[in-house]
Amino acid sequence: MNDVMGAVAWLTDPAQWSGASGIPQRVGEHLAITAVVVVIAALIALPAGVAIGHTRRGAGVVGAVVGAARSIPTLGLLTLFGLWLGIGLGAPMLALVVLAIPSLLAGAYAGIQAVPAEVVDAARAVGMSEWGIVWRVEVPLGAPVIVGGVRAATLQVVATATLAAYIADDGLGRFLFLGLETRDYPQMLGGAALVIVLAVVLEVALAAVQRGVSTRVARPWSAAGRSARAPRHPMSTSVP
Repeated sequence: MNDVMGAVAWLTDPAQWSGASGIPQRVGEHLAITAVVVVIAALIALPAGVAIGHTRRGAGVVGAVVGAARSIPTLGLLTLFGLWLGIGLGAPMLALVVLAIPSLLAGAYAGIQAVPAEVVDAARAVGMSEWGIVWRVEVPLGAPVIVGGVRAATLQVVATATLAAYIADDGLGRFLFLGLETRDYPQMLGGAALVIVLAVVLEVALAAVQRGVSTRVARPWSAAGRSARAPRHPMSTSVP
C-alpha cells in the first residue's frame, strides 16, 4: 500500500511533469517509437498479406511466419540485436518490428481472403484489373479486419516498447528500469501505470477507428455491391 501511495505521489509531483526526463517527454518518445515501428512493420507486412490474400496462395507461409515470429522471446531478440547493433534505439526498434509483423500480416491476409469469391469474380466480369480489384473491392471490404491487425500490433508494440529502455534511454520504460536500479518502487509503479493508461487510450482510439471503417467503408460498399448484383424482378421492367 505504501508503494501505491508513493506512486500516486510520484505521478502528482509537478517536478515529474517538466524537464528533459519528465513524463510528457517520455510519453512523446514512447509514442514516437510505437508509431515508427508500426509504420515500418506495416510497409513490410501489409503488402505481403494483401498479395497472399488476393492470390489465395501462400497461406502456409503466413501461418509459419506468424507462428515462428510470435514464439520468439522479444527480450532475447532485443539482447541479440543489442550485441549486434550496440547501444541505441536501433536494436529495440528492430526487435519491435519483428514483434509487430505477425499481427499485421495475419490481419491483412485474413481481411482480403475473407472477401467472397463471387464478389471478386463479379469484379473481373465487369473488366476490372487485378490491381483495381485489390484496391477498389478487396481492401474496402477487408478494411475492418486489416485495421484490427493494426490495432493488435499497435497495442503489442506500445506495451513492449518499455524494453527500449533496456539499452536506450528512451520511452516510459526508463522509469521502470531506473526504479529497479535504484529500488524506487513507487517510480516503477508510476511508470507501469502510465504505460497501462497509454495502452488503454490507444485501444479506445483504435477501436473507434475500426468501428468507423466498418460502418463508413466496408458496410456501405458491401450493401452497394449486393444491390448491384441483385437480380431485378421481371415486373420491375417498364414496358413502353
